[in-house]
Amino acid sequence: MDTQHAPKTENGGEASHEIDFVTLGMFIIDEIEYLPPTPPVRDILGGAGAYSALGARLFSPPPLSGSVGWIIDKGSDFPAALEDLVLAWETSVLMRPTPERLTTRGWNGYDEHQNRAFRYTTPKKRLTAEDLTPELLTSRSFHLICSPSRCRELVTEIKARRSGLSNPDGTGLPKPIFIWEPVPDLCTPDELLNCTNTLPLIDIISPNHSELAGFMGDSGLDPDTGEISTKAVERACEQLLGSMPLQSFAIVVRASEKGCYLARNGGRKRKVRPAAGQRSSSSKKPSSLLHGGLRPDTDMEALFAGLLQDPEGSIAREEIEVDPGVERWIPAFHTDPQRVVDPTGGGNTFLGGLAVALARGKSLEEAAAWGSIAASFAIEQVGTPVLGRDEDGRETWNGVKVDDRFEEFKTRLAFS
Repeated sequence: MDTQHAPKTENGGEASHEIDFVTLGMFIIDEIEYLPPTPPVRDILGGAGAYSALGARLFSPPPLSGSVGWIIDKGSDFPAALEDLVLAWETSVLMRPTPERLTTRGWNGYDEHQNRAFRYTTPKKRLTAEDLTPELLTSRSFHLICSPSRCRELVTEIKARRSGLSNPDGTGLPKPIFIWEPVPDLCTPDELLNCTNTLPLIDIISPNHSELAGFMGDSGLDPDTGEISTKAVERACEQLLGSMPLQSFAIVVRASEKGCYLARNGGRKRKVRPAAGQRSSSSKKPSSLLHGGLRPDTDMEALFAGLLQDPEGSIAREEIEVDPGVERWIPAFHTDPQRVVDPTGGGNTFLGGLAVALARGKSLEEAAAWGSIAASFAIEQVGTPVLGRDEDGRETWNGVKVDDRFEEFKTRLAFS
């Protein structure tokens, strides 16, 4: 990494990596139980932290892998095989030994409709903003999975802690991107007001279709078919955006085999284009043309005529840039249900891909495509995809190069 562009810590030292993505999701060792006759599996890398880090890592081959930050609290029972797996990803993972406790573990069960049940089987260790090192605090994006009230707390705390950090030239760090994944238990009508109060603080809210429906007191399913209702998803997004018309957040709804739905309010930006040959800037207007200071003898016609003219008397042309907003479905990459072996972690992996794309300047639509590709790798097997290399030494996951799959998907979506 170019150390000339490395952010500085509060003590003036330089961070070792430029961080694009950090998750405050927990690391969990999973046990997954399926419907008979499929046997259960144990000691599987899991949790929102692990899967969202995977999503960002899929699009970050070394040395870019160091731009992915996450935290693991290793209990006394932490399997050596999982540690080897984590280290093979070459991320900026912060692994903290906690020998006085057991690693956070969870049980996952699925019904015939792929609805997940979950419970912790050992005490959980929740992450806070205080757990973030100065290096991780410099991240361009943060993935938060929590309640509405806790999301507000985390955003406020992260911003406060970042205020003590700066770039090498002494300027402050750029505004980070906050991606909020609501926890399912609190996606209820009673929490809808808390949800809307959180939206002005974040950039992306990403519930799945069921969680979004829960906020609206709905099932989110088509009453005739029992499938996910795309109309219900669109209607709920319209209601949420309508409740906050002046805010710039976006909604990304993860809808399983339907793909994901993107919704963002549009807006208008007004700018004045100077006449040909004139500089745009900095000529100061005469005080008589400024707002305010009106007197009984002010010539209003002359005043407004002046406001439309540049200092040379030419008419200043006004341009209005219109952002139409976004309302779009992005399909899932896998169209064959047989390719989906285990959906565990697919949504978290999607958000890791989405977040790191936004951190690297991609549009919302392209970032969602990154997320869809990331999720496609996560659900092809139990646990995480297998990292390898092809005959040319290029990185593969499950024997496939991520860029190749993404290019195929871009062609399908007609992206440029």
